[in-house]
Amino acid sequence: MSASKFAYNSDQLADPTGFVKLGAQLPDLAIILVQAIQELDLSLTMVQQRKLLLYLDQLLLWSKTYNLTAITDPQEALIKHVIDCLAIITHLPAGNLLDIGTGAGLPAVIIAICQPERQCSALDSNQKKIRFIKQVSSELGLDNIQPIAARIEAHEGQYKVVTSRAFASLTDFVAAAQPRLASDGYLCAMKGKEPTLDELQALEQKWQIRTIKLKVPRLEDSRHLIELTQKALA
Repeated sequence: MSASKFAYNSDQLADPTGFVKLGAQLPDLAIILVQAIQELDLSLTMVQQRKLLLYLDQLLLWSKTYNLTAITDPQEALIKHVIDCLAIITHLPAGNLLDIGTGAGLPAVIIAICQPERQCSALDSNQKKIRFIKQVSSELGLDNIQPIAARIEAHEGQYKVVTSRAFASLTDFVAAAQPRLASDGYLCAMKGKEPTLDELQALEQKWQIRTIKLKVPRLEDSRHLIELTQKALA
């Protein structure tokens, strides 16, 4: 992409209409987002890119009300929340998706924005956070996301892809998610560090495990996506 084209796109993204919280930082945030999308080799329309920034704006605007994130700096939130989730998009298998412990909708809302053809269910037991997802999904016109206020143990349904970003351990995630996984489905856990040898050994008898090292633009911290598929019964 040429420099002039890049400036044109970021200028369009930086139109302040509809934004409340990002204010004067919007032009710089737009440039950071466009650069990250290029680095991650994503193909997103201007409308999708703008929805990502509008989501960030709403996340920060309603953060205290709904207890959404401890991050208050817009650039830090863009990198650690939005771009962090964007880094998994090209690695996700196709199919309907359930995001467990979605919190503010991370990664569920980001996936729904980037992949409008995919049906996404965002599940969390925290009623306030689910109300936020309902609100922001309505404002962004996302008709492919279903916010669900429930514990995973009480939820029914089968999904081709089950994701998580906030589970304490990989083994706990697998135990919680497996009942909701289609027989040919994929568990996709967002993690910082690679799984420990103990975690892998606890799962490798029943699961095929693939560890994908992620490079999140502007983030120095380690990031990995752990993909698990069930092994065929002997």
